[in-house]
Amino acid sequence: MTDKLNELSAAGVAVWLDDLSRVRLSSGGLDQLRREKHVAGVTTNPTIFAKALSDADEYNWQLRDLATRGVEVEESVRMLTTYDVRWACDVMRPSYDGSDGVDGRVSIEVDPRLAHESDRTVAEAKALWWLVDRPNLFIKIPATEAGLPAITATLAEGISVNVTLIFGLDRYSAVMEAFLAGLEQAKANGHDLSKIGSVASFFVSRVDSEVDKRLEKVGSDQAKALKGKAAIANAQLAYERYSEVFSSDRWKALAAAGAHPQRPLWASTSTKNPDYRDVIYVEELIAPGTVNTMPESVIHAYADHGETRGDTITGAYDAARKVFADLESVGVDMDDVIVTLEREGVEKFEASWQELLDGVRKSLEAAGAGKGSPNKAAKGNAKAAEKAGGNA
Repeated sequence: MTDKLNELSAAGVAVWLDDLSRVRLSSGGLDQLRREKHVAGVTTNPTIFAKALSDADEYNWQLRDLATRGVEVEESVRMLTTYDVRWACDVMRPSYDGSDGVDGRVSIEVDPRLAHESDRTVAEAKALWWLVDRPNLFIKIPATEAGLPAITATLAEGISVNVTLIFGLDRYSAVMEAFLAGLEQAKANGHDLSKIGSVASFFVSRVDSEVDKRLEKVGSDQAKALKGKAAIANAQLAYERYSEVFSSDRWKALAAAGAHPQRPLWASTSTKNPDYRDVIYVEELIAPGTVNTMPESVIHAYADHGETRGDTITGAYDAARKVFADLESVGVDMDDVIVTLEREGVEKFEASWQELLDGVRKSLEAAGAGKGSPNKAAKGNAKAAEKAGGNA
């Protein structure tokens, strides 16, 4: 039987899993995917963690301990999520070592409520890097305007970064600029560039979801014929920009100092429209030096019926530009699409983060948080002392 995922890997696409949970870790499921399905990395986000913590009893012992210690909700979330990510880093360590630090990476995201605050994002990134304490960690920072200087500053500290929530070409160019500047500063700061990794997570299926909605509203045959084409064209043109930047003299100087390129990572690769082929965002985005992070269902689907037809990106630039021209001709404003998707992307992760906080708060309360906890006892003692002082 043909090993389709091995063919995909051989074509230059690193297969990463877009999911993580303690059940997946404790069952050995992640290690099995690494060994049998060529999974070479893991990405997480607030939505993934919210679901993981709501579904499993595997967290109960840690929640009980956190409740007993009187740990606050936000710090409890950090303890729970970094525990899983640290464990996943250890599981993926063979891939990291076997690829000279290119793959085997596991991502954890900064608090999405900080998406528009550069300094606090950097501080959070440094805290998470210290907490997980594994060389194959990625800190996920959103590609908002405030995120760009945070990306540079974080890389300058020698911290590896996964830049997330990239939708548009111009913002992607700004992300690559932030990466290059970060590595140049890291070098000046004395860091070993060969130890610093980065990917740029370019979102795919959400682009089609938004554009298709607008094409349906236009309603003409010409508009409807363009459905399902925008996302792939957008990603293909992003790879064209990647190829230009990482063949420049500026990049070659960093590469000579040991740096690895910031690979484009195709994110949001499960199809949202059931009329589309379930592996379309894998098959049509094959090129050397890329990453495709997939839900497990897409990994299995590709293993079953995916087709690796060689490089499906670099020969498609002119066709991709025509798709953009055609979209403009029917009245779809791609600039507005990108602005909308970035805003909604941040809002969705903020909502998931709040869901995560609320879920952990309820779990801590159920585990006895506040009942005889050190924090509550301390507050009680303080009140008693205050009362005693007032009566004196």
